[in-house]
Amino acid sequence: MSDLPILSVRNLSKIFGPPVGGVRAVNNVSFDIAKGETYALVGESGCGKSTLGRCVTMLETPSEGEINFQGQDLTKIPNEGLRRIRRDLQMIFQDPYGSLNPRKTVGSILSEPMRIHSLYPRSAWADQVGQVLAEVGLLPVHAQRHPHEFSGGQRQRISIARALTLKPKLIVSDEAVSALDVSVQSQILNLMVRLQKDHGMAYLFISHDLGVVQHISDRVGVMYLGRIVESANTRDLFRAPRHPYTRSLLSAVPKMGRRSNPDREFLQGELPSPLNPPSGCTFHPRCPLKSDLCVSAVPEMREIEAQRKIACHHPLEDKPSAVINAA
Repeated sequence: MSDLPILSVRNLSKIFGPPVGGVRAVNNVSFDIAKGETYALVGESGCGKSTLGRCVTMLETPSEGEINFQGQDLTKIPNEGLRRIRRDLQMIFQDPYGSLNPRKTVGSILSEPMRIHSLYPRSAWADQVGQVLAEVGLLPVHAQRHPHEFSGGQRQRISIARALTLKPKLIVSDEAVSALDVSVQSQILNLMVRLQKDHGMAYLFISHDLGVVQHISDRVGVMYLGRIVESANTRDLFRAPRHPYTRSLLSAVPKMGRRSNPDREFLQGELPSPLNPPSGCTFHPRCPLKSDLCVSAVPEMREIEAQRKIACHHPLEDKPSAVINAA
């Protein structure tokens, strides 16, 4: 992987409603993704993962911050310029049926990006559609069918095929396998890994399934109430989480062959409302290690070791976690 990131997000925020008193769905987030890398975002429902993904693709306009993609700040580019850039920046949505036009055939859906971006002569569209369908394990004859004629796994393959049509450099995958059966999930994940190796794409992989994240990602960012609170290499994060929220999140992963997990750490209370977030560290009402400092001061994201950043006043010790490794 190159040392130069293909995507560099800096101090990104998305506010729904008025600037003062609105909902900060994404709050001062920064991260990088290298070429050919898979960076995963995890966290509870409502933490801002999907909103962040939609901001990266400019489907939502950020309120603050920068999104540097291949050296260009997307927040400063007009819509016509964004259309050209989206050839290299695609998104796979959680619901494939909702993101595919039910009135169009698969062939029409897959050839539309070619028309918009003037990629090939019209006479070559059918061949290109057949090639991209073959890449995702479907047949050329499927181009004549409509989305409702396919299973959920097949529809997700069509969504991946649509993203691949333009041969993008970065794909944002928003819960792309969460609605699929486990057997189909593994097929789609293996497909995404193979296509990444074949085409050298990078992924921003948004998921709440930590088992999937551990399998597919190179690095992980853990989000809580709009902020990234910990970021590390996947192996290091799962071996020894340093943020109390990360440890609690990972402890909830079911362990195969065990009816119960006596080491599981249950968080107290519910996820706070983004309309009225807690002062200081927003995790402090649920944190077993909170202090007066946590209540009064927002922890800054800082590097505590090579390739690991954390936003916490009282990080955990760097040692293997019995909670995570007691399989």
